[in-house]
This record gives sequence, C-alpha cells and structure tokens, in this order.
Amino acid sequence: MKLLYWLDDWLTLSKNEQQAQLPFTGDDLLDDVFVKYHFVDLDKPLLFTFSPAGTNYQEHDLHADFSPWGYRLAQKQGVNIIAFQHLGRSNWFRSRNLIFFLEQLATLLEPFNRRLGYGLSRGGFGVGAFANLLQLDTVLLFHPVSTKNKAKAYWDTRSSTDIAQQFDWEGDYHDLDLGKAQGYIIYDPTNPIDRRHAKRYTGLTHLRVFGMGHGTHATYMNKFGFYKQIAVDFMRSEHIDIAQFRQQTKTLRFKEDYYKRLNKANAKSLHRLELLSKAHNILLEEKVEHVQEHQAQIDIQPLIDIAIKHQEEHPQDAIQLLEVAQQLVPDDPLVAHTLKQLDKDES
Repeated sequence: MKLLYWLDDWLTLSKNEQQAQLPFTGDDLLDDVFVKYHFVDLDKPLLFTFSPAGTNYQEHDLHADFSPWGYRLAQKQGVNIIAFQHLGRSNWFRSRNLIFFLEQLATLLEPFNRRLGYGLSRGGFGVGAFANLLQLDTVLLFHPVSTKNKAKAYWDTRSSTDIAQQFDWEGDYHDLDLGKAQGYIIYDPTNPIDRRHAKRYTGLTHLRVFGMGHGTHATYMNKFGFYKQIAVDFMRSEHIDIAQFRQQTKTLRFKEDYYKRLNKANAKSLHRLELLSKAHNILLEEKVEHVQEHQAQIDIQPLIDIAIKHQEEHPQDAIQLLEVAQQLVPDDPLVAHTLKQLDKDES
C-alpha cells in the first residue's frame, strides 16, 4: 500500500511543497485488484475509475507499462487519476483488502478539492458503491449495475448475478451510496434490467440512448468513440452538453449498421424487434429530412470553381471533384451540366 504511506507523508507539507512533489506515479496490488495512480496538479480534479466487465486481466498480465481501464484517457486530459482494475472474470471489488485500502485512502485526500468518478457497467457499480466514502462531487456512469444483492435487485436475472453470490452482498459498500455526488447516468431504456438499475440512481441526470445496453451493440457504439468523447468532455469540465449529446446519438442512429447490430443483439425478442423496426422506419424519414436540411446549407461553388480552373491541365481530377459535389447536392443542375461537358471532352 505504497500510496497510503506516500500520501501520509505528503500531507505534512505545505501546498506549494505538495505541488513541487508532483508529478507522482505508482501502483499497488490489493488482492485481486490492481490500482495505478498519477498525480499531476493540485488545481485539477482527482478522477477515480473502476474497470467494467470484459477487461478480465490476470495477475500475470501486469507489467511496468500496464494501464487500467480509463487510466490513459485521464492522463491525456491532464487530470489526477486513481484507476482500479479488477483481475479475473468474476470480481466485484468486494475484497476486504481493497475496502480497507479505500477506507484509509478516503482520509488522505484533503488536498484534492474536486473528485470525480467514471465507470461503465461493473465499473459503474464500483463508482456508485464507494462514491460517498470517497466524497465524490460528480460522476459519469454508463449503464451501471447498482448492486448484486438479490433482495434489492431480484429482477436482475443475468447469469452474472448468480456467479456474484460468492461475495458478501450484505456488508459495507454492497449497494450504491452516492452521498453528495451529482452527475450523469447514461443507459438504454429498452434493456429492462439496465433500466431498473438506472432508476435506483435517483439523484443523477438520466440520459437515455436506445441500443446502448450490455452486449455487442455497446461494443459497436464504443467503436465510434461514443463513450470516449463523452468521457473526455466530462473529465475536462465535469459537464456534458446535453444538446450536443442528443445530436451525437441522433447521428449514430442514422447509420444503417446500427440497426443491423441491434436486430442481431435482440434476435430472440419479437417484441423488441418490432419496436426497433418502428424506430428504424421513423428514422428513415427523419434521415431524409436531415440530409435535405444539410444539403441546403452546403456551398459547392468552390468545388465547381476549382474543377473549371484545372479542367484543362487535370481533367480527371476535375471530374472527381464534380462527382463529389454531385454526391453532396445530387439535383444541382450546374454540377450536372459541368460534369456532362467534362465527360464529353474527355471522350
């Protein structure tokens, strides 16, 4: 527990002396949880991250440059970070050694005025369970699990619930306890288990995204940087621009592959497939309006001017430019006429 000893000594220094000791980087192994930390600036927030399911590393995977989930992203944003990476497949941050570490850590964080939490799924449970202990101010949670206590979440019938019963779900920190923390929870309301977990986070701003629940569709959304960009905005400002967020989700829903993935993920549910079909049809109409609206705002005259200017020296390049312009505004008569003339000259 090197961090606890370092913090204990560090707290005896003046603020200027504390800042002079930074940056400071290190790591600890707490039973089945690896923790890595990087402190850079007392005027920046301190971010806690807890890893989600699917990041099933083992102790033999750890090496000098190993980074827990969320660690490198936080480093790039210049915030202070303490990142907790669970080891093994079934691990819900229930280790007594880890809990003792967090309880001691909570008493040594006074120099950090702003404390944030960021977690996804199982990592969201970690943030929610320890938020009050760590006195977090703001959190960002993606479809978090609130608890695996069967008495409190009897409706969570996922296989992970039965597997998780090997741990103590009656003792300390087994359930969400946000304390004074505010922030955001983002989840898929069409996933009934995710929705019921989300409803237990009553003090947060709820942002709903159809199709981003657990499974392959969540991985697909991550491919488009959906999680990353929201997390970056949160780390930089502790704020999510809700209007921009809704525009992001709207743009994502215009991708045809999005619905293919959703249909595949929900193949066993006729009810959800019908809902997706209705949503898809509505979005097809909305997409046409969206494209028309943006086409009306596109000025393709510069492309035409460049094509005409270089048509003699570089006729093929001119044709390609006009073909791009035609894709942007398919019904523009000037583009069609100029392209027709160039094609005729080339032939």
